[in-house]
Amino acid sequence: MSTTQQAAEGSQPPILRTEVAKHNTPEDCWCVINDHAYDLTEFLSEHPGGAGIILKYAGRDASRAFNPIHPKDIVNTLPAAARLGPVTGEAPVEAPAEEEEEEEVDDDEIPDISQMVNVFDFEAIAQKKVTKEAWAYLMSGADDELAFRENHAAFHRVFLKPRVLVNVENIDMSATVLGTKLSIPMYITATALGRLYHEGGECTLAKGAHLAGVCQMCPTLASCTMDEMAAAREPGLTQWWQLYVNKDKNLTKEVVQKAERLGFKGLFITVDAPQLGRRERDMRQKAKMTANVQTKQSQKIDKNQGTARAISSFIDPSLNWDDIPWFMSITSMPIMLKGVQTAEDAVRAYHSGVTGIVVSNHGGRQLDFARSGIEMLAEIMEALRAIDADLNKFNVFVDGGFRRGSDVFKALALGAKCVGVGRPSLVGMAAYGEEGVEKIFQIFKDEMEMHMRLMGTPTIADMKPEMVITRNLGDHFAPTPADHLSSRNYSPLTLAVTSKL
Repeated sequence: MSTTQQAAEGSQPPILRTEVAKHNTPEDCWCVINDHAYDLTEFLSEHPGGAGIILKYAGRDASRAFNPIHPKDIVNTLPAAARLGPVTGEAPVEAPAEEEEEEEVDDDEIPDISQMVNVFDFEAIAQKKVTKEAWAYLMSGADDELAFRENHAAFHRVFLKPRVLVNVENIDMSATVLGTKLSIPMYITATALGRLYHEGGECTLAKGAHLAGVCQMCPTLASCTMDEMAAAREPGLTQWWQLYVNKDKNLTKEVVQKAERLGFKGLFITVDAPQLGRRERDMRQKAKMTANVQTKQSQKIDKNQGTARAISSFIDPSLNWDDIPWFMSITSMPIMLKGVQTAEDAVRAYHSGVTGIVVSNHGGRQLDFARSGIEMLAEIMEALRAIDADLNKFNVFVDGGFRRGSDVFKALALGAKCVGVGRPSLVGMAAYGEEGVEKIFQIFKDEMEMHMRLMGTPTIADMKPEMVITRNLGDHFAPTPADHLSSRNYSPLTLAVTSKL
């Protein structure tokens, strides 16, 4: 029996870290992950993220790189022979010369959370506290990132028509959404790999959502397991499950039904991602990280693989309208279609019998030149009203580019039931943990309260489409006021050259 087989069957004592260090080549590659050793030699060619990142940690502890990107139980899918067993002892002192240590951030340099007055403040702090890889993944958009930037810029083409002499002494921005009472009609939308931004990942987002009195949509591509996210649910917090549909229908069914058993209260099927978009910021950072290792091993650098693509190869590109009845047959959870972008598809979704839709261009990360969420929302609400859709039963959510209370007001006035925020939640968590998440939503609430008073709308029901001017929404390249806060935080895409042209 080989050493590997003995270890896999638990018949061998813990493996010394110094022993693991000897297995550091492509032909003999061991890694330590969360105090257990794994023989990844046969897995190198199959790893969705490429062999380079594994070889970077060959013979060493890969936990720090592994944990932000993978649920911890994913190692159980490795063959038994690859699971060598627990490790013990001290790691070798020497570290590879080419490895760059992450710059430590002095907490004294981080201002107190009380100094955060808008969402953009959090972005500036978060960028200091996360790795370059994490920031590149979070802030990447498709191709030239026009859709990513347009998501926020589009709000600047929507102006307001306030009403006066309305009693606005008491403001009530609460709402009931999919059966849950919310302090404000907002939720944390599904965003992948939460542990890239905070060690607690999606579990910290759950705590922040509870503190803020909003819902959390939990992602398929999470750093935490479904069980961990459900266990982090405080009494009163509602969680929804976002689903990337797997090519294996049986596996998809198992995931959906497990989510229902664990108490998730809604199924949000992502319909705008038969293939994930080209996110060059993410791709370039990944290429930089693996270039040295791959060059040494004479391997090709696959620049088409950013973090996003590396973790999403299982997604079913054949998903279509004919599959909707099947989803309805396997769960009693309300079903929402996430990523609807046209009036035609919104009307079809209404007639399909689903509970509702999320109007979204996937944070500008899929198809560049896709329209912003707020522009699509205006078109979709007009189309649904034209067919006399029952908008009390059919729920229309929207996400993409929301950074101000005025943005939220505009969406609710147009008819959205609820507004999702992704990046703001993550930068709040990266900067200050669960308190940062709560503070992000408090800022939205403070700004919303001011807008509701100044607009003459004491409740959500008082917000009407005629209060917002949308006729310039389609003028995509019309001049708009300079947006200095957003511009200061946005880093332009770079070229591959290293010297100045």
